[in-house]
Amino acid sequence: ILTGSSDRSIRLYNPSKSSPSSPNSSLVQTYSAHGYEVLDISVTEDNARFASVGGDKQVFLWDVATARTLRRWAGHFARVNCVGFGGEDGSVVVSGSFDATVRLWDCKSQSTKPIQVLEDSKDSVSSLHLLGHEIVTGSVDGKMRLYDLRMGVMYVDTIGHPITSVQQTSDGNAVLVSTLDSVIRLMDKSNGQMLQSYKGHMNENYRIRSCLGLGDAVVVSGSEDGKIYVWDLLEGKVLETLSAHEGKVVSAVTCNNVRREFASAGVDGSAVIWGLPK
Repeated sequence: ILTGSSDRSIRLYNPSKSSPSSPNSSLVQTYSAHGYEVLDISVTEDNARFASVGGDKQVFLWDVATARTLRRWAGHFARVNCVGFGGEDGSVVVSGSFDATVRLWDCKSQSTKPIQVLEDSKDSVSSLHLLGHEIVTGSVDGKMRLYDLRMGVMYVDTIGHPITSVQQTSDGNAVLVSTLDSVIRLMDKSNGQMLQSYKGHMNENYRIRSCLGLGDAVVVSGSEDGKIYVWDLLEGKVLETLSAHEGKVVSAVTCNNVRREFASAGVDGSAVIWGLPK
C-alpha cells in the first residue's frame, strides 16, 4: 500500500509484514521529492509506476522499484488535489487542481506542457476518476462534469453541494459522489438522476473520499466522527460501522476487491487494513 502525507513523504508498505509491536517493520520504501503536503496518489495497473500530487503545484511520475521521479510536470497555478492514469498502459496522467483546471500530461513525450487543459470548473477540482475514454471530475462549485474525450463533449450534473469524491461504477453506468452535506449519492450517468443516497456519516468540513467495494456491491466511506461506514449499494442501508483512527477524521478509504480488503487513512497519521466480510 502507498500512502502520502502532510509530512511531504510517500511510503510503500507491505501490510503482511506488519506487527502491532513494530508497525514500521512493514515499510518497504520511502519516496522523497515533494516540498509540500502530498494530497493524492494514483498507481498504474502493472504497479510499476505511480503519480503523486500536492502543494507543490506539480505532478510527479515515479518508478516504484528505483524510487526515482521519471517526470515532473509544472503548469498548475495552485495546489494539485487529485490525479489519475488514463490511455493505453497508463500513457496519460490527468490532474485536477485548486486553480479550477484539469490538465492532461503525456507520459511518452519529453514535453513538459500539458496536451490538453480543461477549464470548465468555477472552483477547485477536488476529485477525478478515469474509465476508458471518459473523465469524471468533482468540484467545490457543486458540479460533476463528465468529459467524453472520444466524442469531444462534456456533460454537467449539478449536485448543489461541494463535491469531495467521485468514482464511476465498473460498468460505467453510474457515479458515486460524496458531498459536504453528509450525503453520498449514486448518480445515473445517462440522465443525471439520483439512483440511491447513503447517509449516517459526517462530512461537512473535510475532503473525505468514498469508494465502491466487493464488485460494486457496497459503498465505503470515512467520516468526521472517526468511523468507517459501509452501505449496501442497492438498498442504501448501513451494513457496518467501524471505529478507527482514535476517533479522529477518517479522510480516505480504498478497496482491494481481489484480496477482499480495504484500507483507511486518517488525520491521526495512520493507515489501517481491514478485511471485508465474505
